[in-house]
Amino acid sequence: MGSNRTWVASAGASVALVVATGLYVQAMGAGHTDGGLRVGPDRIKSAVADRTCAGTRPVGSLPDRDDGTPLMRVVVHVDELARKNYSDVYTGLSVDEDRQVTDVWRIPSAAFDDEVCGVAVRGVTIRLHDTDVSRKTLDALSDRIGDDMRRWDGAFEMREVAADERGFVLVGVDDPDKAEPILEKAYGENNSRYIRVEYADQAEALDAE
Repeated sequence: MGSNRTWVASAGASVALVVATGLYVQAMGAGHTDGGLRVGPDRIKSAVADRTCAGTRPVGSLPDRDDGTPLMRVVVHVDELARKNYSDVYTGLSVDEDRQVTDVWRIPSAAFDDEVCGVAVRGVTIRLHDTDVSRKTLDALSDRIGDDMRRWDGAFEMREVAADERGFVLVGVDDPDKAEPILEKAYGENNSRYIRVEYADQAEALDAE
């Protein structure tokens, strides 16, 4: 799935995943809480968009990708465009198939917003949300934390590390109260702004067929 999702071990996690042409996104409503290190609702605004764009261009104007639905054409196109041309501002995106909406998180950029809104096809809505961090920065922090997966054995158990499209790195552990101050000290005040610590269930081994 890529290095930006270093470990996914929570058997009870309610994260919906969409995989399309190498694209890896998390669906809205992934079950995250508002807890975490120095990250509050004033910085992460998952519900209220800063700009909304209703699609107007013909569906056939975008390449036919994945299952060919208008939404997935937009999702794959936006992700590829953002990673290629706007990696310094792009944070990530999520998919709401029921409402035919893709939510895009980015450091505010008029050029990015205009180009992304311009690819929305009829029947699809793009909602843009502000962050203050790029996906490149989140992936680097996620990789760093993932490399330390076993470092904390004996103090707490780290079970999940994942860069989240909304502008933080989710760290799933067995004991958040114990883990938070340890991780804050280890990664520093600046990095800790982008870390959210939550409880994650123990991994369950998959039965071999």
